[in-house]
Amino acid sequence: MKATHLALLLFFTALAACTEKSADTADLILINGRVYTLDWPQAAPDGSLHHSAPHDQHGWHPDAEAIVLAGESIRFVGSSQDALEFRKPESRIVDLAGATVLPGLVDSHTHVFELGEQIDRVSLVGADTEQAAVDRIAERAKTVAKGEWIIGLGWDEGAWADNYPDKVLLSTAVPDHPVLMRGLHGFADWVNQAALDATGINADTPVPVGGEMQIGEDGTPNGLFINRAVEIVRAAMPARTEADMRRQLLLGLHKMAEDGYVAVHDAGLPAAEMQILQQLEDEDALPIRVYAMLSLRDEELVRQWLDKGPDRDNNSMLVTRAVKAYYDGALGSRGARLLDDYSDLPGHRGISGAGYGFNEALTAEAMRAGFQIAIHAIGDAGNREAMDILERVINTAPETRRLRHRIEHAQVLHRDDLPRIAELGLIASMEPPHAMEDKDWAEQRLGAERIRGAYAWRSLRLSNAALTFNSDNPGSDHSIFYGLHSAITRQDKALQPEGGWYAHEALNAEETVRAYTDWSAYASFREDVSGKIAPGRWADLTVMDIDPFVLADDSPEDLLKGRILMTIVAGRIVYEREGGTF
Repeated sequence: MKATHLALLLFFTALAACTEKSADTADLILINGRVYTLDWPQAAPDGSLHHSAPHDQHGWHPDAEAIVLAGESIRFVGSSQDALEFRKPESRIVDLAGATVLPGLVDSHTHVFELGEQIDRVSLVGADTEQAAVDRIAERAKTVAKGEWIIGLGWDEGAWADNYPDKVLLSTAVPDHPVLMRGLHGFADWVNQAALDATGINADTPVPVGGEMQIGEDGTPNGLFINRAVEIVRAAMPARTEADMRRQLLLGLHKMAEDGYVAVHDAGLPAAEMQILQQLEDEDALPIRVYAMLSLRDEELVRQWLDKGPDRDNNSMLVTRAVKAYYDGALGSRGARLLDDYSDLPGHRGISGAGYGFNEALTAEAMRAGFQIAIHAIGDAGNREAMDILERVINTAPETRRLRHRIEHAQVLHRDDLPRIAELGLIASMEPPHAMEDKDWAEQRLGAERIRGAYAWRSLRLSNAALTFNSDNPGSDHSIFYGLHSAITRQDKALQPEGGWYAHEALNAEETVRAYTDWSAYASFREDVSGKIAPGRWADLTVMDIDPFVLADDSPEDLLKGRILMTIVAGRIVYEREGGTF
Protein backbone atom coordinates (compact mmCIF):
# COMPACT_ATOMS: atom_id res chain seq x y z
CA MET A 1 0.00 0.00 0.00
CA LYS A 2 2.83 2.33 0.86
CA ALA A 3 4.50 1.52 -2.44
CA THR A 4 1.27 2.42 -4.25
CA HIS A 5 1.04 5.72 -2.40
CA LEU A 6 4.67 6.46 -3.21
CA ALA A 7 4.09 5.68 -6.90
CA LEU A 8 1.06 7.98 -6.96
CA LEU A 9 3.03 10.71 -5.20
CA LEU A 10 5.84 10.44 -7.73
CA PHE A 11 3.33 10.50 -10.61
CA PHE A 12 1.53 13.62 -9.42
CA THR A 13 4.84 15.34 -8.61
CA ALA A 14 6.04 14.65 -12.14
CA LEU A 15 2.71 15.84 -13.58
CA ALA A 16 2.90 19.05 -11.57
CA ALA A 17 6.46 19.63 -12.78
CA CYS A 18 5.39 19.13 -16.39
CA THR A 19 2.42 21.47 -15.92
CA GLU A 20 4.66 24.13 -14.34
CA LYS A 21 7.16 23.77 -17.15
CA SER A 22 4.37 24.09 -19.71
CA ALA A 23 3.04 27.19 -17.96
CA ASP A 24 6.52 28.74 -18.09
CA THR A 25 6.92 28.09 -21.81
CA ALA A 26 7.40 31.18 -23.98
CA ASP A 27 7.57 30.23 -27.63
CA LEU A 28 7.39 33.73 -29.08
CA ILE A 29 7.94 37.08 -27.38
CA LEU A 30 7.03 40.30 -29.17
CA ILE A 31 8.58 43.42 -27.63
CA ASN A 32 8.74 47.17 -28.31
CA GLY A 33 5.48 47.25 -30.21
CA ARG A 34 2.43 49.50 -30.26
CA VAL A 35 -0.13 47.01 -28.98
CA TYR A 36 -3.84 47.84 -29.04
CA THR A 37 -5.56 45.08 -27.09
CA LEU A 38 -9.17 46.26 -27.58
CA ASP A 39 -9.60 44.93 -24.06
CA TRP A 40 -11.59 47.94 -22.95
CA PRO A 41 -15.34 48.72 -23.29
CA GLN A 42 -16.27 49.61 -26.85
CA ALA A 43 -17.30 53.03 -28.09
CA ALA A 44 -20.92 54.10 -27.74
CA PRO A 45 -23.25 53.84 -30.76
CA ASP A 46 -22.61 57.50 -31.58
CA GLY A 47 -18.85 56.82 -31.62
CA SER A 48 -18.07 58.39 -28.24
CA LEU A 49 -15.10 56.63 -26.68
CA HIS A 50 -15.32 54.91 -23.30
CA HIS A 51 -13.40 56.73 -20.58
CA SER A 52 -11.06 53.75 -20.17
CA ALA A 53 -10.03 53.68 -23.84
CA PRO A 54 -6.32 54.50 -24.37
CA HIS A 55 -7.08 57.97 -25.64
CA ASP A 56 -6.39 61.34 -24.04
CA GLN A 57 -6.02 64.97 -24.99
CA HIS A 58 -3.06 64.02 -27.15
CA GLY A 59 -4.97 61.35 -29.02
CA TRP A 60 -4.64 57.56 -29.17
CA HIS A 61 -1.78 55.63 -27.58
CA PRO A 62 -1.21 51.88 -27.31
CA ASP A 63 -2.20 50.14 -24.08
CA ALA A 64 0.68 47.61 -24.12
CA GLU A 65 4.04 47.09 -25.79
CA ALA A 66 4.75 43.38 -25.54
CA ILE A 67 3.04 40.00 -25.85
CA VAL A 68 4.21 36.55 -24.79
CA LEU A 69 2.84 33.57 -26.72
CA ALA A 70 2.89 30.03 -25.35
CA GLY A 71 1.60 27.30 -27.62
CA GLU A 72 -1.65 28.43 -29.21
CA SER A 73 -2.47 31.01 -26.51
CA ILE A 74 -1.43 34.40 -25.23
CA ARG A 75 0.47 34.07 -21.95
CA PHE A 76 1.21 37.71 -21.07
CA VAL A 77 0.45 41.24 -22.27
CA GLY A 78 2.26 44.26 -20.85
CA SER A 79 5.68 45.89 -20.87
CA SER A 80 8.72 44.67 -22.77
CA GLN A 81 10.75 44.42 -19.59
CA ASP A 82 8.19 42.19 -17.94
CA ALA A 83 7.72 40.13 -21.10
CA LEU A 84 11.42 39.30 -21.23
CA GLU A 85 11.13 37.68 -17.80
CA PHE A 86 9.40 34.80 -19.64
CA ARG A 87 12.38 34.24 -21.93
CA LYS A 88 13.68 30.68 -22.25
CA PRO A 89 16.59 29.37 -24.34
CA GLU A 90 14.15 28.13 -26.99
CA SER A 91 12.08 31.34 -27.10
CA ARG A 92 12.11 33.47 -30.23
CA ILE A 93 12.20 37.19 -29.46
CA VAL A 94 11.01 39.68 -32.07
CA ASP A 95 11.78 43.36 -31.56
CA LEU A 96 8.85 45.06 -33.30
CA ALA A 97 10.65 48.42 -33.36
CA GLY A 98 7.42 50.37 -33.00
CA ALA A 99 5.22 48.31 -35.32
CA THR A 100 1.54 48.10 -34.42
CA VAL A 101 -0.09 44.89 -33.17
CA LEU A 102 -3.84 44.32 -33.37
CA PRO A 103 -6.02 41.32 -32.56
CA GLY A 104 -5.93 39.08 -35.62
CA LEU A 105 -7.94 40.46 -38.53
CA VAL A 106 -11.00 38.55 -39.73
CA ASP A 107 -12.63 38.95 -43.14
CA SER A 108 -16.15 37.87 -42.30
CA HIS A 109 -17.48 37.45 -45.85
CA THR A 110 -15.10 36.03 -48.42
CA HIS A 111 -15.00 33.64 -51.36
CA VAL A 112 -11.51 32.23 -50.98
CA PHE A 113 -11.77 29.59 -53.71
CA GLU A 114 -12.71 32.39 -56.12
CA LEU A 115 -9.90 34.58 -54.81
CA GLY A 116 -7.45 31.77 -55.49
CA GLU A 117 -8.98 31.22 -58.90
CA GLN A 118 -8.56 34.93 -59.64
CA ILE A 119 -4.89 34.68 -58.69
CA ASP A 120 -4.64 31.59 -60.89
CA ARG A 121 -6.56 33.06 -63.84
CA VAL A 122 -6.56 36.32 -65.82
CA SER A 123 -7.32 39.27 -63.58
CA LEU A 124 -9.68 41.81 -65.13
CA VAL A 125 -9.74 44.01 -62.05
CA GLY A 126 -9.09 47.60 -63.02
CA ALA A 127 -9.86 47.06 -66.71
CA ASP A 128 -12.13 50.03 -67.25
CA THR A 129 -13.04 49.48 -70.90
CA GLU A 130 -14.14 46.54 -73.02
CA GLN A 131 -10.96 46.82 -75.09
CA ALA A 132 -8.72 46.77 -72.01
CA ALA A 133 -10.38 43.59 -70.71
CA VAL A 134 -10.22 41.87 -74.11
CA ASP A 135 -6.54 42.81 -74.47
CA ARG A 136 -5.72 40.95 -71.25
CA ILE A 137 -7.49 37.83 -72.50
CA ALA A 138 -5.78 38.07 -75.88
CA GLU A 139 -2.40 38.28 -74.17
CA ARG A 140 -3.10 35.08 -72.22
CA ALA A 141 -4.25 33.37 -75.42
CA LYS A 142 -0.70 33.64 -76.74
CA THR A 143 0.54 31.31 -74.00
CA VAL A 144 -2.03 28.46 -74.01
CA ALA A 145 -2.81 25.61 -76.40
CA LYS A 146 -5.46 26.15 -79.06
CA GLY A 147 -8.92 25.19 -77.82
CA GLU A 148 -8.03 25.51 -74.12
CA TRP A 149 -10.48 27.47 -71.98
CA ILE A 150 -9.38 30.90 -70.77
CA ILE A 151 -11.05 32.32 -67.69
CA GLY A 152 -10.89 35.92 -66.58
CA LEU A 153 -12.35 37.44 -63.44
CA GLY A 154 -13.06 40.93 -62.23
CA TRP A 155 -14.62 43.24 -64.85
CA ASP A 156 -17.04 45.57 -63.05
CA GLU A 157 -20.60 44.64 -64.02
CA GLY A 158 -21.99 47.43 -61.85
CA ALA A 159 -19.98 50.23 -63.45
CA TRP A 160 -20.63 48.83 -66.95
CA ALA A 161 -24.37 48.22 -66.48
CA ASP A 162 -25.41 51.01 -68.86
CA ASN A 163 -23.07 49.80 -71.60
CA TYR A 164 -22.63 46.06 -71.27
CA PRO A 165 -20.21 44.34 -73.68
CA ASP A 166 -21.14 41.56 -76.07
CA LYS A 167 -19.29 38.75 -77.80
CA VAL A 168 -18.24 40.60 -80.97
CA LEU A 169 -14.94 42.21 -79.96
CA LEU A 170 -13.94 39.28 -77.75
CA SER A 171 -14.73 36.71 -80.45
CA THR A 172 -12.71 38.62 -83.02
CA ALA A 173 -9.68 39.02 -80.76
CA VAL A 174 -9.77 35.46 -79.38
CA PRO A 175 -11.48 33.15 -81.88
CA ASP A 176 -9.69 29.89 -81.07
CA HIS A 177 -10.27 29.60 -77.31
CA PRO A 178 -13.52 29.40 -75.37
CA VAL A 179 -13.46 32.40 -73.00
CA LEU A 180 -15.44 33.05 -69.83
CA MET A 181 -15.08 36.47 -68.18
CA ARG A 182 -16.76 36.64 -64.78
CA GLY A 183 -18.01 39.92 -63.37
CA LEU A 184 -16.39 41.47 -60.33
CA HIS A 185 -19.31 40.64 -58.03
CA GLY A 186 -20.37 37.39 -59.69
CA PHE A 187 -23.63 38.70 -61.16
CA ALA A 188 -22.67 38.82 -64.84
CA ASP A 189 -20.67 36.58 -67.18
CA TRP A 190 -19.32 37.53 -70.61
CA VAL A 191 -18.29 34.91 -73.17
CA ASN A 192 -17.14 34.66 -76.77
CA GLN A 193 -18.63 32.65 -79.63
CA ALA A 194 -16.17 29.81 -79.08
CA ALA A 195 -17.52 29.40 -75.54
CA LEU A 196 -21.11 29.33 -76.81
CA ASP A 197 -20.12 26.72 -79.39
CA ALA A 198 -18.23 24.62 -76.85
CA THR A 199 -21.11 24.57 -74.41
CA GLY A 200 -23.92 24.25 -76.92
CA ILE A 201 -25.72 27.28 -75.54
CA ASN A 202 -28.20 28.81 -77.97
CA ALA A 203 -31.31 30.97 -77.97
CA ASP A 204 -33.43 27.97 -76.91
CA THR A 205 -31.35 27.18 -73.83
CA PRO A 206 -33.57 27.43 -70.71
CA VAL A 207 -32.79 30.42 -68.49
CA PRO A 208 -33.13 30.05 -64.69
CA VAL A 209 -35.77 32.16 -63.01
CA GLY A 210 -34.21 35.46 -62.03
CA GLY A 211 -31.68 35.41 -64.88
CA GLU A 212 -31.29 37.09 -68.25
CA MET A 213 -29.50 35.72 -71.31
CA GLN A 214 -29.17 38.65 -73.67
CA ILE A 215 -30.04 38.01 -77.32
CA GLY A 216 -28.48 39.86 -80.22
CA GLU A 217 -30.18 41.26 -83.31
CA ASP A 218 -29.42 38.02 -85.15
CA GLY A 219 -31.51 36.05 -82.65
CA THR A 220 -28.55 34.28 -81.01
CA PRO A 221 -27.05 34.80 -77.53
CA ASN A 222 -24.91 37.93 -77.60
CA GLY A 223 -22.45 36.59 -75.01
CA LEU A 224 -23.78 38.32 -71.88
CA PHE A 225 -25.49 36.49 -69.00
CA ILE A 226 -26.89 38.45 -66.06
CA ASN A 227 -27.86 37.49 -62.49
CA ARG A 228 -28.87 33.82 -62.22
CA ALA A 229 -28.27 33.25 -65.93
CA VAL A 230 -24.56 33.01 -65.08
CA GLU A 231 -25.31 29.46 -63.98
CA ILE A 232 -25.95 28.46 -67.62
CA VAL A 233 -22.35 28.91 -68.71
CA ARG A 234 -20.74 27.80 -65.47
CA ALA A 235 -22.73 24.55 -65.42
CA ALA A 236 -21.74 23.77 -69.01
CA MET A 237 -18.02 24.37 -68.60
CA PRO A 238 -15.52 21.59 -67.93
CA ALA A 239 -15.44 21.05 -64.19
CA ARG A 240 -12.44 22.16 -62.19
CA THR A 241 -10.38 19.21 -61.07
CA GLU A 242 -9.81 18.49 -57.41
CA ALA A 243 -6.17 19.44 -57.90
CA ASP A 244 -7.25 22.80 -59.40
CA MET A 245 -9.54 23.50 -56.46
CA ARG A 246 -6.97 22.56 -53.87
CA ARG A 247 -4.28 24.70 -55.50
CA GLN A 248 -6.61 27.67 -55.82
CA LEU A 249 -7.87 27.37 -52.24
CA LEU A 250 -4.33 27.39 -50.88
CA LEU A 251 -3.45 30.35 -53.11
CA GLY A 252 -6.42 32.22 -51.66
CA LEU A 253 -5.76 31.30 -48.04
CA HIS A 254 -2.07 32.16 -48.21
CA LYS A 255 -2.93 35.48 -49.86
CA MET A 256 -5.28 36.28 -46.98
CA ALA A 257 -2.54 35.37 -44.48
CA GLU A 258 -0.08 37.58 -46.37
CA ASP A 259 -2.58 40.42 -46.06
CA GLY A 260 -2.95 40.08 -42.30
CA TYR A 261 -6.02 37.92 -41.88
CA VAL A 262 -6.06 35.15 -39.30
CA ALA A 263 -9.53 33.92 -40.27
CA VAL A 264 -12.11 34.11 -43.03
CA HIS A 265 -15.83 33.41 -43.10
CA ASP A 266 -16.30 31.73 -46.48
CA ALA A 267 -19.79 32.54 -47.72
CA GLY A 268 -21.66 29.88 -49.69
CA LEU A 269 -19.63 26.67 -50.01
CA PRO A 270 -20.92 23.72 -52.08
CA ALA A 271 -20.06 20.09 -51.39
CA ALA A 272 -16.95 19.89 -53.59
CA GLU A 273 -15.34 22.89 -51.88
CA MET A 274 -16.29 21.66 -48.42
CA GLN A 275 -14.57 18.37 -49.22
CA ILE A 276 -11.31 20.13 -50.13
CA LEU A 277 -11.46 22.22 -46.93
CA GLN A 278 -12.04 19.12 -44.83
CA GLN A 279 -9.08 17.37 -46.44
CA LEU A 280 -6.79 20.28 -45.67
CA GLU A 281 -7.98 20.44 -42.07
CA ASP A 282 -7.37 16.69 -41.69
CA GLU A 283 -3.83 17.26 -42.97
CA ASP A 284 -3.31 20.25 -40.63
CA ALA A 285 -2.64 22.24 -43.80
CA LEU A 286 -4.97 25.21 -43.33
CA PRO A 287 -2.77 28.28 -42.79
CA ILE A 288 -5.62 30.36 -41.31
CA ARG A 289 -8.97 29.64 -39.69
CA VAL A 290 -12.03 29.06 -41.89
CA TYR A 291 -15.58 29.62 -40.66
CA ALA A 292 -17.60 27.83 -43.32
CA MET A 293 -21.05 28.84 -44.54
CA LEU A 294 -22.75 26.04 -46.45
CA SER A 295 -24.48 27.05 -49.68
CA LEU A 296 -28.25 26.76 -49.33
CA ARG A 297 -28.33 26.15 -53.09
CA ASP A 298 -26.61 22.79 -52.50
CA GLU A 299 -29.68 21.19 -50.91
CA GLU A 300 -28.15 17.71 -50.67
CA LEU A 301 -25.15 19.08 -48.76
CA VAL A 302 -27.34 21.14 -46.42
CA ARG A 303 -29.55 18.14 -45.66
CA GLN A 304 -26.49 16.04 -44.82
CA TRP A 305 -25.51 18.68 -42.29
CA LEU A 306 -29.05 18.98 -40.95
CA ASP A 307 -28.85 15.30 -40.02
CA LYS A 308 -25.70 15.76 -37.94
CA GLY A 309 -26.08 19.38 -36.82
CA PRO A 310 -23.60 22.27 -36.75
CA ASP A 311 -20.07 21.94 -35.44
CA ARG A 312 -19.79 22.50 -31.71
CA ASP A 313 -16.00 22.63 -31.49
CA ASN A 314 -15.11 26.25 -32.15
CA ASN A 315 -11.39 25.59 -31.71
CA SER A 316 -10.90 23.68 -34.98
CA MET A 317 -9.25 25.41 -37.91
CA LEU A 318 -12.39 24.58 -39.92
CA VAL A 319 -15.74 25.22 -38.25
CA THR A 320 -19.10 24.73 -39.97
CA ARG A 321 -22.14 26.17 -38.24
CA ALA A 322 -23.66 28.59 -40.75
CA VAL A 323 -25.69 28.41 -43.97
CA LYS A 324 -25.52 31.10 -46.68
CA ALA A 325 -28.58 31.95 -48.78
CA TYR A 326 -29.11 34.38 -51.67
CA TYR A 327 -32.32 36.39 -51.48
CA ASP A 328 -31.88 38.97 -54.25
CA GLY A 329 -29.38 40.13 -56.87
CA ALA A 330 -26.86 42.95 -57.01
CA LEU A 331 -27.56 46.67 -57.18
CA GLY A 332 -25.11 47.32 -60.01
CA SER A 333 -26.76 44.82 -62.37
CA ARG A 334 -30.20 46.02 -61.16
CA GLY A 335 -30.97 42.64 -59.63
CA ALA A 336 -31.37 43.96 -56.07
CA ARG A 337 -35.05 43.93 -55.09
CA LEU A 338 -36.41 47.43 -54.40
CA LEU A 339 -39.66 48.57 -52.82
CA ASP A 340 -40.13 51.08 -55.64
CA ASP A 341 -38.86 51.27 -59.21
CA TYR A 342 -35.21 51.83 -59.98
CA SER A 343 -34.70 55.55 -60.42
CA ASP A 344 -32.80 54.91 -63.65
CA LEU A 345 -35.08 52.14 -64.97
CA PRO A 346 -38.79 52.88 -64.45
CA GLY A 347 -40.97 49.79 -64.24
CA HIS A 348 -38.18 47.58 -62.89
CA ARG A 349 -37.70 46.56 -59.23
CA GLY A 350 -35.21 43.67 -59.38
CA ILE A 351 -35.65 40.05 -58.36
CA SER A 352 -35.88 38.19 -55.06
CA GLY A 353 -37.09 35.19 -53.12
CA ALA A 354 -38.31 32.17 -55.01
CA GLY A 355 -37.71 34.17 -58.19
CA TYR A 356 -34.02 34.08 -57.32
CA GLY A 357 -33.88 30.48 -56.20
CA PHE A 358 -34.31 31.15 -52.47
CA ASN A 359 -35.65 28.16 -50.52
CA GLU A 360 -37.57 29.53 -47.54
CA ALA A 361 -38.62 26.13 -46.18
CA LEU A 362 -35.03 24.82 -46.14
CA THR A 363 -33.88 28.04 -44.49
CA ALA A 364 -36.39 27.49 -41.67
CA GLU A 365 -35.28 23.86 -41.29
CA ALA A 366 -31.66 24.91 -40.96
CA MET A 367 -32.55 27.50 -38.33
CA ARG A 368 -34.45 24.96 -36.29
CA ALA A 369 -31.51 22.55 -36.57
CA GLY A 370 -29.28 25.13 -34.88
CA PHE A 371 -27.54 26.72 -37.86
CA GLN A 372 -26.77 30.39 -38.14
CA ILE A 373 -28.39 31.75 -41.31
CA ALA A 374 -26.60 34.36 -43.40
CA ILE A 375 -28.90 35.85 -46.04
CA HIS A 376 -27.53 37.87 -48.93
CA ALA A 377 -29.87 40.88 -49.19
CA ILE A 378 -29.09 44.06 -51.13
CA GLY A 379 -32.22 46.07 -51.93
CA ASP A 380 -34.61 47.67 -49.45
CA ALA A 381 -37.35 45.19 -50.39
CA GLY A 382 -34.83 42.32 -50.31
CA ASN A 383 -33.70 43.28 -46.82
CA ARG A 384 -37.24 43.77 -45.54
CA GLU A 385 -38.41 40.43 -46.89
CA ALA A 386 -35.30 38.63 -45.60
CA MET A 387 -35.92 40.03 -42.13
CA ASP A 388 -39.59 39.02 -42.38
CA ILE A 389 -38.54 35.44 -43.12
CA LEU A 390 -36.16 35.29 -40.17
CA GLU A 391 -38.72 36.91 -37.90
CA ARG A 392 -41.39 34.35 -38.78
CA VAL A 393 -39.13 31.49 -37.76
CA ILE A 394 -37.94 33.27 -34.61
CA ASN A 395 -41.55 33.87 -33.58
CA THR A 396 -42.44 30.18 -33.94
CA ALA A 397 -39.11 28.86 -32.60
CA PRO A 398 -37.79 31.49 -30.13
CA GLU A 399 -34.64 29.47 -29.41
CA THR A 400 -33.41 30.28 -32.93
CA ARG A 401 -32.97 33.94 -31.99
CA ARG A 402 -29.74 33.14 -30.11
CA LEU A 403 -28.09 31.90 -33.33
CA ARG A 404 -26.96 35.40 -34.38
CA HIS A 405 -28.40 35.28 -37.88
CA ARG A 406 -26.82 37.63 -40.36
CA ILE A 407 -27.85 39.86 -43.22
CA GLU A 408 -24.98 39.77 -45.69
CA HIS A 409 -24.47 43.25 -47.19
CA ALA A 410 -27.60 44.93 -45.68
CA GLN A 411 -26.80 47.39 -48.41
CA VAL A 412 -30.00 49.38 -48.91
CA LEU A 413 -32.43 49.68 -46.00
CA HIS A 414 -35.71 51.54 -45.74
CA ARG A 415 -35.43 53.89 -42.77
CA ASP A 416 -38.33 52.06 -41.09
CA ASP A 417 -36.32 48.83 -41.20
CA LEU A 418 -33.10 50.13 -39.66
CA PRO A 419 -34.14 49.28 -36.07
CA ARG A 420 -35.26 45.76 -36.97
CA ILE A 421 -31.75 44.31 -37.23
CA ALA A 422 -31.12 45.03 -33.56
CA GLU A 423 -34.66 44.13 -32.51
CA LEU A 424 -34.30 40.68 -34.10
CA GLY A 425 -30.79 40.12 -32.73
CA LEU A 426 -29.33 40.01 -36.25
CA ILE A 427 -25.86 41.04 -37.45
CA ALA A 428 -25.34 43.41 -40.37
CA SER A 429 -22.39 41.98 -42.32
CA MET A 430 -21.16 44.82 -44.53
CA GLU A 431 -18.35 45.87 -46.87
CA PRO A 432 -16.90 49.39 -46.59
CA PRO A 433 -15.20 49.06 -50.01
CA HIS A 434 -18.56 48.44 -51.68
CA ALA A 435 -19.74 51.93 -50.79
CA MET A 436 -16.66 53.51 -52.33
CA GLU A 437 -16.87 51.37 -55.46
CA ASP A 438 -20.62 51.88 -55.93
CA LYS A 439 -20.84 55.59 -55.14
CA ASP A 440 -20.40 56.70 -58.77
CA TRP A 441 -23.66 55.04 -59.83
CA ALA A 442 -25.56 53.99 -56.68
CA GLU A 443 -27.50 57.24 -56.40
CA GLN A 444 -28.58 56.90 -60.03
CA ARG A 445 -30.12 53.54 -59.17
CA LEU A 446 -31.75 54.68 -55.93
CA GLY A 447 -32.39 58.41 -56.12
CA ALA A 448 -31.58 61.16 -53.64
CA GLU A 449 -33.89 60.00 -50.84
CA ARG A 450 -33.44 56.23 -50.93
CA ILE A 451 -29.63 56.52 -51.03
CA ARG A 452 -29.76 57.78 -47.44
CA GLY A 453 -30.58 54.29 -46.26
CA ALA A 454 -27.68 52.75 -48.19
CA TYR A 455 -24.28 51.76 -46.75
CA ALA A 456 -25.62 53.26 -43.53
CA TRP A 457 -23.03 52.14 -40.97
CA ARG A 458 -23.50 54.93 -38.42
CA SER A 459 -27.29 54.77 -38.68
CA LEU A 460 -27.13 51.05 -37.95
CA ARG A 461 -24.82 51.65 -35.00
CA LEU A 462 -27.23 54.27 -33.63
CA SER A 463 -30.01 51.70 -33.87
CA ASN A 464 -27.83 49.39 -31.71
CA ALA A 465 -27.33 46.87 -34.51
CA ALA A 466 -24.35 44.53 -34.36
CA LEU A 467 -21.93 44.99 -37.29
CA THR A 468 -19.11 43.05 -38.86
CA PHE A 469 -16.98 44.33 -41.74
CA ASN A 470 -15.50 42.40 -44.64
CA SER A 471 -14.60 42.61 -48.33
CA ASP A 472 -16.75 40.05 -50.20
CA ASN A 473 -13.57 39.27 -52.10
CA PRO A 474 -12.67 38.81 -54.85
CA GLY A 475 -15.45 41.29 -55.69
CA SER A 476 -13.60 43.99 -53.77
CA ASP A 477 -10.01 44.57 -52.73
CA HIS A 478 -9.69 42.92 -49.31
CA SER A 479 -6.76 45.07 -48.15
CA ILE A 480 -7.40 46.02 -44.53
CA PHE A 481 -5.91 49.43 -45.25
CA TYR A 482 -8.45 50.04 -48.00
CA GLY A 483 -11.22 48.79 -45.71
CA LEU A 484 -10.15 51.02 -42.84
CA HIS A 485 -9.80 54.04 -45.10
CA SER A 486 -13.22 53.45 -46.70
CA ALA A 487 -15.04 53.15 -43.38
CA ILE A 488 -13.27 56.04 -41.64
CA THR A 489 -13.17 58.59 -44.48
CA ARG A 490 -15.97 57.48 -46.86
CA GLN A 491 -13.49 58.30 -49.64
CA ASP A 492 -12.11 56.14 -52.44
CA LYS A 493 -8.44 55.44 -53.14
CA ALA A 494 -8.19 58.72 -55.04
CA LEU A 495 -9.36 60.51 -51.86
CA GLN A 496 -12.68 61.44 -53.46
CA PRO A 497 -15.10 62.96 -52.82
CA GLU A 498 -13.64 65.75 -50.74
CA GLY A 499 -15.06 65.53 -47.24
CA GLY A 500 -16.40 62.02 -47.80
CA TRP A 501 -19.49 60.51 -49.45
CA TYR A 502 -22.39 60.94 -47.01
CA ALA A 503 -19.67 61.33 -44.40
CA HIS A 504 -22.13 61.28 -41.47
CA GLU A 505 -22.28 57.48 -41.97
CA ALA A 506 -18.53 57.03 -41.31
CA LEU A 507 -17.20 55.21 -38.26
CA ASN A 508 -14.19 56.08 -36.13
CA ALA A 509 -10.94 54.12 -35.92
CA GLU A 510 -11.89 52.04 -32.90
CA GLU A 511 -15.24 51.01 -34.32
CA THR A 512 -13.71 50.10 -37.67
CA VAL A 513 -10.89 48.05 -36.18
CA ARG A 514 -13.39 46.25 -33.96
CA ALA A 515 -15.58 45.52 -36.99
CA TYR A 516 -12.67 43.53 -38.46
CA THR A 517 -11.66 41.89 -35.17
CA ASP A 518 -13.78 41.95 -32.02
CA TRP A 519 -17.18 42.22 -33.73
CA SER A 520 -16.23 39.62 -36.33
CA ALA A 521 -15.33 37.28 -33.48
CA TYR A 522 -18.85 37.78 -32.12
CA ALA A 523 -20.31 36.99 -35.54
CA SER A 524 -18.69 33.54 -35.35
CA PHE A 525 -19.40 32.89 -31.63
CA ARG A 526 -15.75 33.39 -30.70
CA GLU A 527 -15.89 36.56 -28.65
CA ASP A 528 -14.56 34.76 -25.55
CA VAL A 529 -11.38 33.51 -27.22
CA SER A 530 -10.69 35.91 -30.08
CA GLY A 531 -10.98 39.57 -31.07
CA LYS A 532 -8.97 40.95 -28.14
CA ILE A 533 -5.40 40.60 -26.92
CA ALA A 534 -5.40 39.22 -23.39
CA PRO A 535 -3.90 36.28 -21.47
CA GLY A 536 -5.68 33.02 -22.18
CA ARG A 537 -7.06 34.10 -25.55
CA TRP A 538 -6.02 32.67 -28.90
CA ALA A 539 -2.59 33.70 -30.11
CA ASP A 540 -4.01 35.23 -33.31
CA LEU A 541 -2.31 38.55 -34.09
CA THR A 542 -1.72 40.96 -36.96
CA VAL A 543 1.37 43.19 -37.10
CA MET A 544 1.45 46.22 -39.41
CA ASP A 545 3.79 49.12 -40.07
CA ILE A 546 1.25 51.91 -39.45
CA ASP A 547 -0.83 52.89 -36.45
CA PRO A 548 -4.40 53.14 -37.79
CA PHE A 549 -5.68 54.74 -34.59
CA VAL A 550 -3.26 57.66 -34.82
CA LEU A 551 -3.45 58.07 -38.59
CA ALA A 552 -7.25 58.13 -38.59
CA ASP A 553 -7.05 61.38 -36.62
CA ASP A 554 -3.86 62.91 -38.02
CA SER A 555 -3.57 61.88 -41.69
CA PRO A 556 -6.23 59.36 -42.74
CA GLU A 557 -4.99 59.32 -46.34
CA ASP A 558 -1.87 57.55 -45.06
CA LEU A 559 -3.97 54.57 -44.02
CA LEU A 560 -3.70 53.45 -47.64
CA LYS A 561 0.11 53.22 -47.35
CA GLY A 562 0.11 50.51 -44.69
CA ARG A 563 1.86 47.15 -45.01
CA ILE A 564 1.38 43.89 -43.15
CA LEU A 565 4.58 42.74 -41.45
CA MET A 566 3.51 39.54 -39.70
CA THR A 567 0.45 37.32 -39.29
CA ILE A 568 0.26 34.87 -36.40
CA VAL A 569 -2.40 32.14 -36.14
CA ALA A 570 -2.65 29.82 -33.13
CA GLY A 571 0.84 30.91 -32.08
CA ARG A 572 2.38 30.09 -35.47
CA ILE A 573 3.85 32.73 -37.75
CA VAL A 574 2.02 32.04 -41.02
CA TYR A 575 3.35 35.12 -42.80
CA GLU A 576 6.42 37.26 -42.24
CA ARG A 577 7.41 40.01 -44.63
CA GLU A 578 10.59 39.21 -46.52
CA GLY A 579 13.73 41.28 -46.29
CA GLY A 580 13.72 41.94 -42.57
CA THR A 581 11.10 44.14 -41.04
CA PHE A 582 11.99 44.62 -37.39
